[in-house]
Amino acid sequence: MLGITALKTNTKIELDGDPYVVLEYQHAKMGRGGAVVRTKLRNLKTGSVLQKTFQGNDKIKPAALQTAEGQFLFRQGNTLTFMDTKTYEQHEVPAETLGKQAGFLAEGANVKLLLHGGSVIGVDLPIKAAFEVVETDPGLKGDTAAGGSKSAKLAGGATVNVPLFVQVGDKVVVDTRTGTYVERG
Repeated sequence: MLGITALKTNTKIELDGDPYVVLEYQHAKMGRGGAVVRTKLRNLKTGSVLQKTFQGNDKIKPAALQTAEGQFLFRQGNTLTFMDTKTYEQHEVPAETLGKQAGFLAEGANVKLLLHGGSVIGVDLPIKAAFEVVETDPGLKGDTAAGGSKSAKLAGGATVNVPLFVQVGDKVVVDTRTGTYVERG
């Protein structure tokens, strides 16, 4: 069992028999009362999001998940296909199950598959990954690294803010946890 201080972004916990991942958390100290942690959780089976507040003395059960090394093969419509690299078994997962993470999948990317009851319910992505920019506004003459930012669509489908000097075809490194630009790749 875990205490409320263990609740951080991407922590997997179990509530009412279902696995959840912590999307956001906020620790708050209540005057004379105890501390509380307000969380936003996503059900890893259904994809539904709920908000829950944990009190200071609550005990949280870690999710009983199995992991396997996997590789993202391809996207067909709204279905993502992964392969277990040890057993070569293929798993099809609806894109909405992964939420925003689905936009940070490039074909051939190595990921850690999260399994619950033998079926894939999520993936753990590398913290930083390089993606090709497939769509962005052209930069203006005189743009420098110290300038502003613009929106860019990546090969995986995610949209991130990048510096003005980034062009279509450039590779950029993105923090997959926050969806923020890190550096040019």
